[in-house]
Amino acid sequence: MSDAENTAAGEEAVREAGTTARRVVANIGEVIVGNEETIEHLVVALLGRGHVLLEDVPGVGKTMLARALATSFECDFKRVQFTPDLLPSDITGVNVFDQASREFEFRRGPVFANVVLADEINRAPPKTQSALLEAMEEETVTVDGDTRPVPDPFFVVATQNSVERDRTYELPAAELDRFGMKLSLGYPNEEEEREVLGRVVGNHPIEALDPVATTAELREARAATAEVTVSEAVRAYVTRLARYTRENAQLGVSPRGSVALSRAAQGRAVLEGRDYVVPDDVQQEAVPALAHRVRVGRGEGSARELVREALDAVAVE
Repeated sequence: MSDAENTAAGEEAVREAGTTARRVVANIGEVIVGNEETIEHLVVALLGRGHVLLEDVPGVGKTMLARALATSFECDFKRVQFTPDLLPSDITGVNVFDQASREFEFRRGPVFANVVLADEINRAPPKTQSALLEAMEEETVTVDGDTRPVPDPFFVVATQNSVERDRTYELPAAELDRFGMKLSLGYPNEEEEREVLGRVVGNHPIEALDPVATTAELREARAATAEVTVSEAVRAYVTRLARYTRENAQLGVSPRGSVALSRAAQGRAVLEGRDYVVPDDVQQEAVPALAHRVRVGRGEGSARELVREALDAVAVE
């Protein structure tokens, strides 16, 4: 192919990926009332090969959001309920001796799915939480010295309860840094809550939700997203935002966080139908992609406020 043909093919792939992403956003909206911005962030994170931490009060639809995403892409979905007695092998799988064959057989754990919901991840001890880390970072799982790849695509949605802190384990900064975004749903407003009540009379709408894209289309969309152009000027802008947080917080954004923001911006560009990133893409994804990586001192406001402060203070050049 000539350069012109390659460019045209890339633009077409991005257009198709954007169309697919917008269909999925609309489809999830059939289950999750309101919260279109959060749904978009979730899809953007998926396109940008990041994982998502959902922190919110109970009963606002965190599990339904993950299920609706998996169903929309016709993906294999597994849910793991994290509890204090959950073992790492309950997530990754275990080797079991087969009496008939006289050999060990590996029984895959729920991590071997396209979309994995780690429900209330902070209720399990750090050793169990860390069972997800290799899969999230390397897309492999090692059990008894054998390393196996997780499915492609692979996406983790972890939830944690924001109000009950008893018998929970705070996620360490190193683990938080492996999540591409931290999102929340919040309570619906009065009109949205009436709509929720109207939809769930009888069967829940998740039971009637149909896929609007295939897993193969998701792989193609992610591949197209990875090819979206991030110019030198945009990369410099992301770097300046990260440096601002490092200079004005106890713990600033890591280079991994800069990568996560750049990939999220690529996902946002695809959702908007562009094959190149603009500063507005970075600005839309900065708070969910960066704030959970920042630690501010006591009396210095919140991490989200600091990221917004960075967006106001750092010039686009």
